Amino acid sequence: MERERLGSRMGFILLSAGCAIGIGNVWRFPYIAGMYGGGMFVLFYLFFLVAMGVPVMTMEFAVGRASRKSVIKSFAELEKPGQKWHLNGYLGMAGNYLLMMFYTTVAGWMLYYFYQMLTGKFIGKDKEQVAGMFQGMLESPQILTTVMVIIVVAGILVCSFGLQKGVERITKVMMTLLLVIIVILAVRGMTLEGGVEGLKFYLLPDVQRMKDVGVLQTVTAAMNQAFFTLSLGIGAMAIFGSYIDKKRTLLGESVNIAILDTFVAFVSGLIIFPTCFAFDISPDMGPSLIFITLPNIFNHMAGGRIWGTLFFVFMTFAAFSTILAVFENIISCGMDLFHLSRKKSCIVNLVALIVLSLPCVFGYNIWSAFQPMGAGSAVLDLEDFMVSNVILPIGSLIYLLFCVTRYGWGFDKYLEEANTGEGLKIPGGIRVYVTYILPVLLIFLIVKGWIG
Repeated sequence: MERERLGSRMGFILLSAGCAIGIGNVWRFPYIAGMYGGGMFVLFYLFFLVAMGVPVMTMEFAVGRASRKSVIKSFAELEKPGQKWHLNGYLGMAGNYLLMMFYTTVAGWMLYYFYQMLTGKFIGKDKEQVAGMFQGMLESPQILTTVMVIIVVAGILVCSFGLQKGVERITKVMMTLLLVIIVILAVRGMTLEGGVEGLKFYLLPDVQRMKDVGVLQTVTAAMNQAFFTLSLGIGAMAIFGSYIDKKRTLLGESVNIAILDTFVAFVSGLIIFPTCFAFDISPDMGPSLIFITLPNIFNHMAGGRIWGTLFFVFMTFAAFSTILAVFENIISCGMDLFHLSRKKSCIVNLVALIVLSLPCVFGYNIWSAFQPMGAGSAVLDLEDFMVSNVILPIGSLIYLLFCVTRYGWGFDKYLEEANTGEGLKIPGGIRVYVTYILPVLLIFLIVKGWIG
């Protein structure tokens, strides 16, 4: 069976960026940047993005492109006889499913809030009532199951149309709209009265604020954010590598994707800080920012219903672009492993993903007594910890070691694959860094994530 190909280079860049751009870009990056000294944090973040994220991304793309297979079969295609690297395919596969077990639910929240904003349900509500609406949504298994099923069905439906006609076509439209909407929202945020103070807090390097939090903490937080923002380690990038031709080098493409991802994270801050400062509200982190703080602000803003609706369209697109990318990986794995047609793999995974997503849905209501990560935690927190702190960093370390050691695919083969085509070339002199220093940085991140 001939492997499908992406129709265009732009499709590849937008799909890969869509996978990397997720909800964390919006609710995590601005808050952490503000907390760790604004511009200082952003500088460290950019440094680690180039030093850690981009090299590992080129490796994941290289394994995908050289093997022309999904994560489940790519290592088997490239490893030497008798080696066991292919076992990482199963870890990657588990990571894709586990990520979707909670991401579909959170995407459902975005969709539900978009509907609530559009229909004016927040009008006239105070902060306590907005918080109550969020709690009410979480406590309703009916609402959460309905929106989660809509998200899964929509994602599988898009994937069932094929790579070019479904995933690529829809992602291009969605990502283009996402970029337009985010710029419009940022301009609105920055022109609010009192918004300039928010910009200063966000963008001006504040060494004192960094010292208060701790320089090491700031560096570690920047390293963490830079690495995890790109969704590396579970083959979600490798799958798109397997769909592209060899006309362009992989470093150039990885840099483009990192720039797009950073643009969205950075511009999210231009929306959130001026808006929060203009209304004298602390920019929190995580769900409370998106589901309580911002709806409350939109309520007090001229034309707030329109801005709020636009914001939740943007958030739904950010979540759904990741879902499409990971669904494509999951469906492709089913096709590679069991030799299923695309349609059959879609049907099997439709059922599987709905069933697997239910624990996260029930974790906030029927099973709320189960608090796996301590008081106040839910099933989502356990699933998120497993993906973010275990599978992504370990998977990334395996990709790295596979590409740089003679016990794996080997540095020379990786370099040759990555440098095939036109564009930015990886210098051979990087060998010492990626073989001896980068693995240590990754191990540090893994240990830090477990201890923390």
